[in-house]
Amino acid sequence: MSISSVASTSQVQTQDGLSITMLRKSLDQQQAVAQQMIASLPPVTPAPDPTATVGRSVDTYA
Repeated sequence: MSISSVASTSQVQTQDGLSITMLRKSLDQQQAVAQQMIASLPPVTPAPDPTATVGRSVDTYA
C-alpha cells in the first residue's frame, strides 16, 4: 500500500462527509420552506352535510 492511496482515501472520506453535511442542510432548508408554505394555506372549510339536503324532497316532472 502506498502513501498516495491512503491520502486519496482520506480525501474521499472528507469529501463524503462534506457532501452529507451539505445534503442535510439542503433538506433542512427544504423542510422549513415546506412548513412555511403549509402554514400559509387558508384554513379548511368543512364540506356541507349531504344528509341535510339529500332525500328531503322529490321533484317529478311529467
